[in-house]
Amino acid sequence: MVELPAVSVVIPNLNGEKFLAQCLSSLGRQTIRSFEAIVVDNGSTDGSVALIEGGFPWVRLVKLPENTGFAHACNVGITESKARFVALLNNDTEAEPGWLEELRRAAEKDGRVGMVSSKILLDSETREIDSVGMLIYPDGIGRQRGRGEIDRGQYDNEEEVLFAHAAAALYRKAMLNEIGLFDEDFFAYAEDTDIGLRARRAGWGSVYAPGAVVYHKYSVTAGRYSSFKALHLERNRIWVAVKNFPLSWLFLAPFYSLVRYALQLYGAATGRGSAAGYSRSLSAADYGLTGLKAYCMALKGLPRMIGKRRAIKKRLSGGEFARLLSRYRISVSELILKD
Repeated sequence: MVELPAVSVVIPNLNGEKFLAQCLSSLGRQTIRSFEAIVVDNGSTDGSVALIEGGFPWVRLVKLPENTGFAHACNVGITESKARFVALLNNDTEAEPGWLEELRRAAEKDGRVGMVSSKILLDSETREIDSVGMLIYPDGIGRQRGRGEIDRGQYDNEEEVLFAHAAAALYRKAMLNEIGLFDEDFFAYAEDTDIGLRARRAGWGSVYAPGAVVYHKYSVTAGRYSSFKALHLERNRIWVAVKNFPLSWLFLAPFYSLVRYALQLYGAATGRGSAAGYSRSLSAADYGLTGLKAYCMALKGLPRMIGKRRAIKKRLSGGEFARLLSRYRISVSELILKD
């Protein structure tokens, strides 16, 4: 009888040749040996496929003919998985040797834990934090907890978090079988917010494992301040709210968006936060047109999102879910004025 792996590591890849060797080599050094690695290549035109086939024969490679989006690539890998747990890992990351073992250990403590967050750092020397779990702004934007802080041990306790950042996270297959996989309408960005909120509404738990450390180069595929990223973030956060928010949050979401837009204008004018980064990369006209296009695309997809909202499994009442979201709400100043 063939022994199944304990964990499947799924790595979506699009033209990641320059990062893949480091990422896959770090998997080869993991302290846990019972795992499989699955790279889902999204129609890369660089040397990614040749690199994997020539240098990493232990990696299972799934080749897609074109770029079908991050969410679809994740779903293909999850479907291919043979394990009880699936770890998602970005191609521009490097995992410390104990990463996978720490994620699995945290998940196995409690059968109702559906997601485990990693400690994701931007640099091993500065130890600047990318994410130690996720927070939510009341118009649908997910934001990394601790982002921009220097890791000095302030997040070294294993604890509950709202949901996991999919750049490096563990998901229980039983949870995914119950709530469904990533929403492929999202294509890229905020799909982890959507699946995380669906999981929490269905009563699944989410924890953070501080010993599961990953280094992440952050937004190297689409660009840190690209129009593609701005478009999908704005469209998808609307869909997140429509699909998942309790009515008390959904009715107030437009007000919170207006507050956010006002602070983004201030940030762009004063050179602070992500708004300043976008203002350096995009003209005001381009940024405005990108926002308008995002709203048009979001409105076009609203009937689908409303239908999906009705299908979401709800073990928590609207009031219980609203209180959970409030515990992990991020302020508008922290969201906008910190990059």
